[in-house]
Amino acid sequence: MAILFIADLHLSEKEPAITAGFLHFLREQASQAKALYILGDFFDYWIGDDDPSLLHEAIAQELKELQSKGVPCYFIHGNRDFLLGKKFAKESGMTLLPAEKVLTLHGHHILILHGDTLCTDDISYQRYRKRVYNRWLQRLFLALPLSTRHRIAERMRKNSQSATQLKPEYITDVNEQAVIEKFRKYQVDWMIHGHTHRPAIHEINVNGKILHRAVLGAWDQNGSVIKITPKTIELLHFPFY
Repeated sequence: MAILFIADLHLSEKEPAITAGFLHFLREQASQAKALYILGDFFDYWIGDDDPSLLHEAIAQELKELQSKGVPCYFIHGNRDFLLGKKFAKESGMTLLPAEKVLTLHGHHILILHGDTLCTDDISYQRYRKRVYNRWLQRLFLALPLSTRHRIAERMRKNSQSATQLKPEYITDVNEQAVIEKFRKYQVDWMIHGHTHRPAIHEINVNGKILHRAVLGAWDQNGSVIKITPKTIELLHFPFY
């Protein structure tokens, strides 16, 4: 049975086709898997587990149904949904993982993470990330009325999109040295992440040893998944229907 990895779906009420594609994926592909890992930016933004969203409720129910079929689901936070908490995890049955997690699968030692911490050339983003991951600031934000949180999240999302469009491509991609440092720190031979929206499997030569970095694609026109079986590690794309 395969183990599946996805990221960067950016689910929202504004993109019903992506939601429908994800639900189809759960029922047709993930239901046949051994496990499902979601590596962040699952939702376009998350303003708190107390948000009474019909989309969140529907996704939680579908994930719970998936796990009733014997398929566990694991989640690593992304830069869009880092406030997703224990309440939603319980409702959906997802297991929350730390920001960086090492798995041993079929003889491979694999580091999984969202990927934004690898983009160290994007200095303005890293400064922003440091601010919003401040626990005190997060508690303050979650204490605001839901309507205020929605307005702030929408404004931040639009500002982020505008800023990204103005940056050179290399700025918003991973830094090679940051990648090598992660490989050395965790002593793994594979790394799987999302965030950059640049799907590919890269070979990296570190001191004569070939290592691999697999990057998931965003779910926009198609779905993107990394599939691990006893024989292969594949990056696959598929239509939503």
